[in-house]
Amino acid sequence: MAAPLRRVLMRRPGPSLAEADARRWHYGAGFDGPRAVAEYAGFAEIVAASGADILWIEDDGDGLADAMFTHDPSLVTTAGAVLLSMGKPLRVPEVDLHERAYAAAGIPILGRIEAPGTVEGGDCVWLDASTLAIGRGVRSNEAGIAQMRALLAPQGIAVLGFDLPLWQGEDACLHLMSVISPLRDDLALVHSPLLPAAFWQDLRARGIRLVEGDPDEFKASFGLSLNVLPTAPGEVIMVAGFPKTAAAMETAGCRVQTFAADALCLACEGGPTCLTRPVLRA
Repeated sequence: MAAPLRRVLMRRPGPSLAEADARRWHYGAGFDGPRAVAEYAGFAEIVAASGADILWIEDDGDGLADAMFTHDPSLVTTAGAVLLSMGKPLRVPEVDLHERAYAAAGIPILGRIEAPGTVEGGDCVWLDASTLAIGRGVRSNEAGIAQMRALLAPQGIAVLGFDLPLWQGEDACLHLMSVISPLRDDLALVHSPLLPAAFWQDLRARGIRLVEGDPDEFKASFGLSLNVLPTAPGEVIMVAGFPKTAAAMETAGCRVQTFAADALCLACEGGPTCLTRPVLRA
C-alpha cells in the first residue's frame, strides 16, 4: 500500500459537492462547497505531480457528494477489481460509477460484494500481497467479509477480520484506515488507542514499526490527521494543520507534503487516502 503510485481512480468534484446539503451528508459546520472544490484541485495537482496516471470520474451533477471519496466503493487486486457494497446507504450508487470507470479503462471485474453484506474500501488494509485485513464495524460487516474471503481465496489471498470500536457512533465514520496509514512496507502511522488489539499484535509480529500520531491532533481532526496517502515509500501527502503528526513521520524518515483542506477533508470526514482509489502500485 506504499509502493509507488502508478495509476489511481479519482472523482473530480463539481456541482454535486458544491451544492451539497451538509446535514444530509453529515458534513461538519466548516463545510463550504465551492471552497471544497477549490481545495480538491490543489490536492489533485500534488497527486499528478507524483507521476501517477489519474483515471477521472467526472461529476455531472448526479448529486453524489461523497463520490469524491473513491477509496471506498471498490478494491483492486492483481486479478481485477472487486466492486464493494457500501455501508452508508447514500453512497450505494457510487459502485456503479466505479464499474463503468473500470470497463472504460479495460480493467476486469473479479467480483462483487452483495447486500446484505457490506465492505467499504476504507476498512481494507493489505498486510502483504497475500493478506488483506478488514475492519468489522458500522461500515463493513461479517457477511461482507465472508464474501470477500470466498472471492479472494482462489487467488491465494487470506482475509482477516478485526473488530472496530463504535467510537463516535453509528453516523460517524470509523474505518480501519482511520487508525492506520501504511508509510512503507515496514512502517505505519497509527493511533494505538483505537487499533483492534489482535491487529496491533499482528502488525508487531510482522516487524512493522509503528509511528504514533499526536493524540490531540487526532482528536481535533476527528481522526483525519492519521489519513495519510503514500505516493511512494516514505513519500506522503496529508492535510495541513497537524505539525506534530507530520514531525513524527519526518523523524521516521518520511517526506511530508501538505495541502489546505478544512472545507474538503475536515468538514466532509475524509482525507487524502479516501480521495483516491489506487489501481496500480509497482
